[in-house]
Amino acid sequence: MKFESSDRQIRSFVLRKGKMTTGQKKAVEELMPIYAFVPDKSINFKQLFGNSNPVWLDVGFGNGESIIHAARKYPDVNFLGIEVHLPGIGHLLMGIKEHGLNNVRIIRNDAVDVLDLFIDDSSLAAVHVYFPDPWHKKRHHKRRIINQAFLDLIKTKLIAGGRLHYASDWEPYALEVQELFAQNPWLSNQETDNGFAPRPEWRPITKFERRGQKLEHGTYDLIMTNS
Repeated sequence: MKFESSDRQIRSFVLRKGKMTTGQKKAVEELMPIYAFVPDKSINFKQLFGNSNPVWLDVGFGNGESIIHAARKYPDVNFLGIEVHLPGIGHLLMGIKEHGLNNVRIIRNDAVDVLDLFIDDSSLAAVHVYFPDPWHKKRHHKRRIINQAFLDLIKTKLIAGGRLHYASDWEPYALEVQELFAQNPWLSNQETDNGFAPRPEWRPITKFERRGQKLEHGTYDLIMTNS
């Protein structure tokens, strides 16, 4: 399945050729045709999943740990994961097979393009953006995925009362996002005083997060509702 990209110039990722394990390669070869697809028109979620269950979108799911955890915990929720890096997709596919998950589908493409072109308005019950690349250097901040244009797009895709959940272990980025969310009156923070939230039950502590904890990084969750 070929990665396809639009003409948009500034992106929140750099497509790298990562090393894949034998298991990941096998999963990609055998399972990509079953669980992954390239949209060419608006996605009909009822047709895609075979039911009318709510859809949670994970943007840049990394190695898929969070999706695997949530899909097992919430079998009556459908999960759409978008990621560009093939090793992570392979890892998620291995988890899908191991746990017999039928409520997960994958798109290998740029999440902003997919949201803009192929996801209908008011169709997502939740959008999760976990540990996006903080692009530490100031000259690279323009690459950060959470910006006003992204929020404007998410606003149209969430159902009324839908959730936007952001998590990061990079405090300066988290504080910037916290301030940006506060500037958008359609977003209602579940915590008082626009505070950070405790890690919810649908988000596990991932391998990436544990590595950050060893470096004494904090974790910052913002859970917002489309009001």
